Amino acid sequence: MKTVDGGCFSWVRRASFEGGFFGPIVSGVRGKMLPYQWLALNDQVPDGEKSSCIRNFRIAAGLEKGEHGGFVFQDSDLAKWLEAVAYQLCLSPDKELETLADGAIDLIEKAQMPDGYVNTYYQLTDISRRWTNLRDDHELYTAGHMMEAAVAYWQATGKDRLLKVMRRMADHIMGVIGPEEGKLHGYPGHEEIELALCKLYDVTGETKYLHLAEYFISERGREPNFFVQEQKRLGRDYQNAGAFGFAYGQHHLPLKDQETLEGHAVRALYLLCSAADVALRTGDETLKEACRRLYRNVTGRRMYITGGVGSSHIGEAFTFDYDLPGDTAYAETCASIALVFFCRRMLEIELLGDYADTMERALYNTCLAGMSLDMQRFFYVNPLSADPEASRRDDRKKHVLPVRPKWFGCACCPPNLARLLSSLALYAFSVRDRAVCLHLYVQGNFTLDTQNGPAALKVRTEYPRNGLVNLTLGMGDYDLLLHLPGWCKEYHLSRDGKKTHPPAENGYLKIEGPFMETEIILDMRLEPCRVYANERVREEIGKTALQRGPVVFCLEEKDNGPCLHQLSLSRNEPLIDDADPSLPGGMAIRAGGLRQKPASDELYTQTPGQKERATLTFIPYYAWANRGENEMAVWIREE
Repeated sequence: MKTVDGGCFSWVRRASFEGGFFGPIVSGVRGKMLPYQWLALNDQVPDGEKSSCIRNFRIAAGLEKGEHGGFVFQDSDLAKWLEAVAYQLCLSPDKELETLADGAIDLIEKAQMPDGYVNTYYQLTDISRRWTNLRDDHELYTAGHMMEAAVAYWQATGKDRLLKVMRRMADHIMGVIGPEEGKLHGYPGHEEIELALCKLYDVTGETKYLHLAEYFISERGREPNFFVQEQKRLGRDYQNAGAFGFAYGQHHLPLKDQETLEGHAVRALYLLCSAADVALRTGDETLKEACRRLYRNVTGRRMYITGGVGSSHIGEAFTFDYDLPGDTAYAETCASIALVFFCRRMLEIELLGDYADTMERALYNTCLAGMSLDMQRFFYVNPLSADPEASRRDDRKKHVLPVRPKWFGCACCPPNLARLLSSLALYAFSVRDRAVCLHLYVQGNFTLDTQNGPAALKVRTEYPRNGLVNLTLGMGDYDLLLHLPGWCKEYHLSRDGKKTHPPAENGYLKIEGPFMETEIILDMRLEPCRVYANERVREEIGKTALQRGPVVFCLEEKDNGPCLHQLSLSRNEPLIDDADPSLPGGMAIRAGGLRQKPASDELYTQTPGQKERATLTFIPYYAWANRGENEMAVWIREE
């Protein structure tokens, strides 16, 4: 079964994950996460926040009576769940899961109105108000997620019921919004539908969908400002536009004129995803350059070491360059997922290792931190330090939760994570003409279609637990491009037992084919190191963080005692690798350090406190908060 994340992505004919780091995670999505999320969507998780998602569709379909529950975008949770199911069905058949999905699609089809419209919020509140508030009510965002699910489900199963439903919805939208006279000259408040329209274009060949995506991007930020006019029609003054102004929704300037990425982090990165998608399909070089420029701004000045983005809980937004406070960080899980999506698209624009490095950073840290190790609890916010007492008693930090909840009323992140992890093969690999590109080192068996025919790869690796990657390449006339991560300073490469030294170009090692059941071994030296923030990041000056390969580590109170801010690490202290299966994540870094002890109980004193030796234990950041409520810190003072 062929699958593709948008037509710009390389075709993956077959993928199976076996063992390694990600094997249990990908299979856990199917066996644990998706069944759990189905219960949540049906309001069957004890003590979990109510979703009302499936119930809304049942009411809209006329199967029961009631009022709409949840947010205006509640339908999108089901859409992302369906997309994740589709990717899982691409990996291997599952009759029970497919039957659940077919039942959900049946509900969506029954809920659709004769004119093609489907959105349970407006259908169950006041249908006369549809398309009157594009800024706030997320009709286009919700439709976009359902379109993505429709494309993925058709590719996975060959069943086109949902695809037909969403083509009717897309055609309905085109009758309401667009550049033509008499239509709304608008765009989404929350970007997403643009990249979904590109996928619809890919599978249908209908250029009208690509043109609408292009229109949404080009119209955004133009004068007269659509949202100002729209809100005026609703009797609202929108000139001040809140704390971030028009930049909150990325309509302060046309995208091609923006120098910094602003506003709500998820919206901004979905806009960049769709800009990259449109640029790839149209060849728009100015749009490509805007993507490059804004990528450099985000990753060079506005990204946490964990790959988290969006530093303010007010507006879930970017603020300004080098403003990266750890204890009030927002760093929404969805924002890092969107960063992964964007980096993967940028790898299609140009094969640069830096995009793969950022993709790794976000994936192995903030994305994985968004779920518990048992895949039954989830984080929306991903801070770089946490104090349970502050979360309870300080309003500025109430968004920083010390434990993962079972579910959220606003549950965009859990199903988003499920669809990312289920489609991991599409991020690990791509094809450029005759070359297979390996961006992420994941264990499994994969077959990809190249310009010269299929290429079969068997990958065996425990990465990132160690840096050894063993590849068996099936017979074929293709080349192999291996990502050499930016953190890697020393490596060895062999081909059929003989050392080889291909030059690294733009972060990739090129091994030329053809291949005849060839064995490639890449051995990257992977050891703990200290990382320092730019001195303009005021909260982290004088501090260091520990990283091993792509994985960032943190301190937890469970291992190091309370008051983590009293701890420090000597610059000369050796960092010891420890594969400790008793710790969350099964990896640890240990080092000797110091604990500052107060001289007295007085609030202020002229006598400095004393320092005593302490043994410090760091665990992977993605594994924190799996042992109950306790303090956490990524950055530590350095002596």
